[in-house]
Amino acid sequence: MNTKHFLHLFVWMIALGLLLAGCQTAEPTPTAVPPTKTPAPTLTHQAMPVNTAVPTTTATATLEPTAVPTDQPSPTPTQTPTPLPRDVRAALDLVADGFVSPVALADAGDGRLFIVDQIGVVYVLDSAGSRLPQPLIDVRSRMVDIDENYDERGLLGIALHPDFAENGRFFLYYSAPLRPNAPGDWDHTAVISEFAISADDPNRADLASERVILQVDEPQTNHNGGQLAFGPDGYLYIGLGDGGNANDIGTGHPPEGNGQARDNLLGTIVRLDVGAAASLGVASSPNAAPYSIPADNPFVGQAGLPEIYAYGFRNPFRFSFDLAGDGALYVGDVGQDYIEEIDRVVKGGNYGWPVREATTCFNKTAVTQPLETCATQSAYGDTFLDPVLEYRRDFGRSVIGGYVYRGAALPELYGRYLFVDWVSNNEIGSNQIYYADILPPEAGLWELVPVPLTRPDGSALPSFYTLSFGQDAGGEMYVLTADYYNPVGSSGKVYKIVPAP
Repeated sequence: MNTKHFLHLFVWMIALGLLLAGCQTAEPTPTAVPPTKTPAPTLTHQAMPVNTAVPTTTATATLEPTAVPTDQPSPTPTQTPTPLPRDVRAALDLVADGFVSPVALADAGDGRLFIVDQIGVVYVLDSAGSRLPQPLIDVRSRMVDIDENYDERGLLGIALHPDFAENGRFFLYYSAPLRPNAPGDWDHTAVISEFAISADDPNRADLASERVILQVDEPQTNHNGGQLAFGPDGYLYIGLGDGGNANDIGTGHPPEGNGQARDNLLGTIVRLDVGAAASLGVASSPNAAPYSIPADNPFVGQAGLPEIYAYGFRNPFRFSFDLAGDGALYVGDVGQDYIEEIDRVVKGGNYGWPVREATTCFNKTAVTQPLETCATQSAYGDTFLDPVLEYRRDFGRSVIGGYVYRGAALPELYGRYLFVDWVSNNEIGSNQIYYADILPPEAGLWELVPVPLTRPDGSALPSFYTLSFGQDAGGEMYVLTADYYNPVGSSGKVYKIVPAP
């Protein structure tokens, strides 16, 4: 073979190899086989337009490392960082008290904190930590009546628009009476609405400015989710539980469970573009859509509602983004009676409920005795994804998803994921939190490590029920607690996590 022919053959072989490599890395689109199910009343919301525009809030760009020129010597390798200590202690410094059931916190970006009380009120803490006499907003007149014996309904979430300082827009999740077109034997309607800060007072919101974004009918009182958060992409994410009851069965639950149904929004993380919606009070028409569908939502043009970002959840009560890190989305999904889980959520992911619970096979007839085997894929053909962390009831009862710590006060916790459980292993109030080191996927499940807590002076803390976590603009974290598991009294407190003495 002459040189010319050899070069032609060599080039042809390289091109063929690149073509085959590209074919191997492309992921085949699974065939969607919708399961048999009864009509889902949650589909009564009108179809929204798909938004092909770039999000109105620009996502933070990821910088690529600068390549080292081949004709220059390689730089001296960076030394391996000193490992963080395993044993960590912290203290809780009381910021404010006198709440009933504080369940969410938002940083206004100017020194103020907004505290959400489950009973239907959002309070303002000024930069000194003092609670203002008038609330930011009171939506009790629009909510269901809260059962003081125990209730998972109420005002459950808040999210400030990324441009809140300029536009005064914020969003609330609350439980409203059942809307007229919902099934008559269901319990309530979850409402996600937008409100605006008053033009006359930055510490008051205009109740009349309410613009309903989304309504989802709920068959039972429990498993409501309730978290709202804006992601690094500028879109609004909403956590919705499976509709309640137990085991994802009963009235309002199809045979496969709401967790595995893609024709309703129960048991999902929803992702909406609310930045493209018209500003409050200046909508171009009364029928202007309150949101649009991000064009890259995973089920646009496929079987399932296009609002869904991920599904297969039981009760994703609290989740967060690592906004100062890689932007990862971490969800605490509350378990039935056997095991709790933290999920790293990806677009289109299916986290298994009620076929699986964490890494176990869920047994609807004996929930504390997992099945030996179960399906590994949904009826739509997608593979169930494992959690990054799980724990049994020897640590707690209901996981409360937290945040990756990005503050400066506790360097020994920097970059670690902090979370908590509602109660202790004996189902009474506790007084500790947990951390886990974030591991690469191939490293397996993360390890849960307790962080004992004291007061800032070293004295013991009383036991309490941990209701939620919060994080301020500086990455510091807060614990929201109450002395009672039911929404009564005025024992609710907001603590800041600070160094132990």
